[in-house]
Amino acid sequence: MDDLKNRGSADRSRINVHERHEVDYWTKALGVSEDQLKAAVEAVGVSADKVRAHLKH
Repeated sequence: MDDLKNRGSADRSRINVHERHEVDYWTKALGVSEDQLKAAVEAVGVSADKVRAHLKH
C-alpha cells in the first residue's frame, strides 16, 4: 500500500489501480477512462510501459 505521507519520488514504472490517486494520475496522463486503464492493466500487467504500448493499439 502506498504511504501518502512519503514525499519521495513516485514510482511511475508501475500502475496500482487499487489506489485512487494513482488511478487519477494515470487516467489523466494516458488520456483514458478508469475502465480502459483497469482493462489494460488486467491485460498486460502493472508495467506502465506495457500499459502505454497496449493502449496505443
